[in-house]
Amino acid sequence: MSQTGPATKKQRMDIKTIGTHNGTFHCDEALAVFLLRQTDTYKDASLKRSRDPAVLDDCDIVVDVGAIYDECKCRFDHHQRGFTEVFGHGFSTKLSSAGLVYKHFGKEVVASAAGLEPSDKKVDILWLKMYKEFIEALDAIDNGISQYSSQEQPKYSNRTDLSSRVRWLNPRWNESTESQKVDALFLKASQLTGDEFLGRLDYYANAWLPARDLVLAGLSSRQNIDASGKIILFEQFAPWKEHLFELEAEQGISEDELPFYVIYPDETGGNWRIQAVPVSPESFDSRKALPEKWRGVRDDELSKVSGVDECIFVHASGFIGGNKTKEGALNLAKLALKM
Repeated sequence: MSQTGPATKKQRMDIKTIGTHNGTFHCDEALAVFLLRQTDTYKDASLKRSRDPAVLDDCDIVVDVGAIYDECKCRFDHHQRGFTEVFGHGFSTKLSSAGLVYKHFGKEVVASAAGLEPSDKKVDILWLKMYKEFIEALDAIDNGISQYSSQEQPKYSNRTDLSSRVRWLNPRWNESTESQKVDALFLKASQLTGDEFLGRLDYYANAWLPARDLVLAGLSSRQNIDASGKIILFEQFAPWKEHLFELEAEQGISEDELPFYVIYPDETGGNWRIQAVPVSPESFDSRKALPEKWRGVRDDELSKVSGVDECIFVHASGFIGGNKTKEGALNLAKLALKM
C-alpha cells in the first residue's frame, strides 16, 4: 500500500505557522519573518498576516502584533505599554520585532549561514557585530529613536536606508490594498531585508573576521618585530584599525604598552606604508605622529632627511608615510620611536 497519502498529511501537520499583522508592513517584521525562516524549526513555515486574535492564537509563533512579549509562548511583540526590552551586551536601544527575534534566534541563524558550529566563539562575535552594524538601527527607526539629539534641521533627506526601502514597497495611497497583493509585497520586502542581512553577514564572516585574525596575530607577535612592542607588521593589507582597538581592550593592554606604528603593504602600488595608530578609531590625532621634520617631504629629499633609502612620502600631518620596501618602512618606524 502506498504511504504517500499519510506521509503527506503528516508533513502538512508538522508545518509551523508564523503570524504577523496585516496591512502596512515595516522593516522589522519583514526581517523577523525572514530570520525565523532561516531556523530549523521554522524553515518551512507558512505565514499568516492578520490582527484577528483567533487567527494569531492558531499560529506557532507571532511577531510584531498581539501586545505580548513572552519567549515561552513564542510571542514577540514590542508595542505594548511597559515594554523596555533591550539587546544587552552594552546596547540600550529598545528592541523591535527584528531585534527580539534576533536576540533569541540570531545565534542559530548566524551559525547556519556562516557555516560554523554553534559552539564556535566566532558565532558570538558575529552575532554581536551584526546587531551593532545591522539590527540596532532597524530597532531604533521602528521605535522612533533618533540617531542623535539635535535641534537643527537636517541638511538633506535620506530615504535610501533599508527601513525606507521597505516602506516604499507598500501600496501607494491610490493603489489597491487587496490582501493578496499586500501579502505578496510583504514577501518581497522580507526577501529584501533577508538578502541584505545575509550579504552583510557574509562580509563579516569571510572578510571582517579573517582581518581580525591577522590583526590578532600581528598584535601578539609585535615584540618579534621590535623589542619595544611599539611596531606591528602585517605581511598583507587588511583593514586593521577597528580590530586593533577592540583587541587592545579585550587583552587589557596598558597605555604604556600600546603600539604606535603599523607597517603594511600598499593595496595596489607594491610599496609599503607606515601608519601612526590614532588615539581612537575615528580620530585624526596619533598616539605618536611621524617626526615633524619628515612631514610634507617626499622621495629623495625625504630619504636624505631621514637617512632611510627609497622613501616615498610622509603626510603633512605625520599620520602616514610610504617607502618602496618593507625594510625601509620598518627603519622609518624604528627611527621615529626614538625621535
